[in-house]
Amino acid sequence: MPQTHTVEDRPDPSLRELATTLGVATSFRDGLGNDVEVGAETLVRVCAALGAEIERSRDADAALRTHTATRRVAPAVRVAWDGRIDLRSGRDSLTPAAVLRVEGTAGMDERPLRTYDDGSGVAVVPFGVHELEVEMGGDVVRSTVIAAPTLAWRSPAADSARWGVAVHLGALRSGRSRSVGDLSDLRSLAGSVAAAGGSVVTVLPILPTFNDPPIEPSPYSPVSRLFWSELVLDVGPGSGAPVDRIDVATAAAEVDRALADVLLDADVVDAASIDAELARYARFRGAQHRLGRDWRTWPATARNGRLGDALVDPAVERFHLAAQLAVRDQLDRLRRDLDATGVRLGLDLAVGVHPEGYDVWSRPHLFADTMAVGATPDAGFPSGQNWGFHPMLPEASAAEGHRYFRAAIAHQASLAGLLRIDHIMALRRLYWIPEGMALDQGTYVSYPMEELFAVLCLESHLRACEVIGENLGTVPPELDAALGRHGINGMRLTQFSVGGGRAVGDVAADEVAFIGTHDTPSFAGWLAGDDIDLRVDLGLLAAADAPAARAHRAGVTAELVAELGGSVDEPADLLERVIVALGSSPSPLVLLWLEDLWLEPRPVNVPGTSSTAHPNWQRPMRRRYDDALADPDVARLLAAIDAARRSRGDSA
Repeated sequence: MPQTHTVEDRPDPSLRELATTLGVATSFRDGLGNDVEVGAETLVRVCAALGAEIERSRDADAALRTHTATRRVAPAVRVAWDGRIDLRSGRDSLTPAAVLRVEGTAGMDERPLRTYDDGSGVAVVPFGVHELEVEMGGDVVRSTVIAAPTLAWRSPAADSARWGVAVHLGALRSGRSRSVGDLSDLRSLAGSVAAAGGSVVTVLPILPTFNDPPIEPSPYSPVSRLFWSELVLDVGPGSGAPVDRIDVATAAAEVDRALADVLLDADVVDAASIDAELARYARFRGAQHRLGRDWRTWPATARNGRLGDALVDPAVERFHLAAQLAVRDQLDRLRRDLDATGVRLGLDLAVGVHPEGYDVWSRPHLFADTMAVGATPDAGFPSGQNWGFHPMLPEASAAEGHRYFRAAIAHQASLAGLLRIDHIMALRRLYWIPEGMALDQGTYVSYPMEELFAVLCLESHLRACEVIGENLGTVPPELDAALGRHGINGMRLTQFSVGGGRAVGDVAADEVAFIGTHDTPSFAGWLAGDDIDLRVDLGLLAAADAPAARAHRAGVTAELVAELGGSVDEPADLLERVIVALGSSPSPLVLLWLEDLWLEPRPVNVPGTSSTAHPNWQRPMRRRYDDALADPDVARLLAAIDAARRSRGDSA
């Protein structure tokens, strides 16, 4: 049902017009299928966060006039698909005098745009991010030109029938593991997957997190999207002894001890290897150690980016310099090793960053600090979700040519052979929740989808990195259309599709197939309905609604059995049947969650809960993967997926 509002909270036409002009939805359909009319307070606060001069509804007319009067006369960003700019249309005054500064040109030599004319009135410019100058009304107006291929990069093997495994790196356990899984464990796992016939190993984000109390273990709440987690460093083998939880504080201490000696060697921290961004990041981490983690409580000069020596712990600063240089080196070597074995490393781009982290401190103008990103109410979370990070401001991002977004993509794509974009719907719209308001009192804000896809396709091409878009949940149709237009594969989850009238193996040729992910129950837990009881215990599902949820799950799993045979009481056999069905499908890539292979009942993460309410991201693997992969039952499942994929490839 639509939300109800008091008369005072119903937006008047001028406020609705202002919101629409700024790309703010005044109505939408939520994840439960309800048509929602957005209230006036939400619209006022979101419009204000976007820069409108508005404090209350009656300011809307004046705010709209001001916005119209100060709007740019030319777009901040222009997209040149396949490098082509049509000079014949005269759009936005692309006169013969327009000048282009081309990225990568020595000294940024500038040339008239017309010199790129291919003879047909179309300028064909090199791929990259360039600067265009045009004269308009006596003023010189500058815009960013993103010249990108229409299609994201595809591996020569992208059309073959591939398979791989997905894992939370920190949870990996082997006979040589220390307190967390590291890059040596990842290298070993990749070798085992390759030996079994697989060609992809994907991991959850390996970005830096806050490892001192209060810890923030979620890889999706990173300190930065521009650096790596120091916890993944191989600092030597551990005992491999069982551990009850992933102890990031202990892991951080292990890395600190391992680097202590090299930190005394001035040659290790080579100044020539330290770029300005890394220097600033290390200095920020040193300031956090001295001033406190939440930079928003720092003195004004430090909040504004000026960190004098007295505000920075030099040992912590030096540690982060050394750790980032070391992890860069180890990751480069890992990539070369994996390339030699034919295994592609899959990484994951988190959709946001921790509000106390480096990216927000270093670029506060890019983030709406009075807003949080989340999701509308849906069947899984009837009250909605708040993901705890600030959204990027679309106009501010465009004003800098989406430089930060590009840097975040490039950081991952420079290493990954395959990059999954978490919540790729963010390239089209995000659900903003004003600070202090209820989860269902937010609204969608639009983003410049064409420009952001251009950045993604460009970096994919420059870095030879495939892209997967996580298009699960409430997906606007234009987003799925964009994925197809740019040759980016989406995702299909068996747990989501069973019971919807679609066979398990009915996976499209542009969908990467999963049984489940880190945000869903494990396969064994899903079959047993364990997640339903857990959600009741955590307050995510009303006890009165649990019987209906169990009945629905029983019906869904019964449909699975009716289609594939087997029995819910024989989960290992049923899992093999699902694996074979997915492996025989047209999907270009099937990714199995590693722990499902030994029927782990517990989830990695329960969305909608904090790490204090539930040990999200802190559960190590119950079994050592080197032992598990030698288990005949697990080996049989790997042989089954490999045989199904080979059979599919031979018949394609």
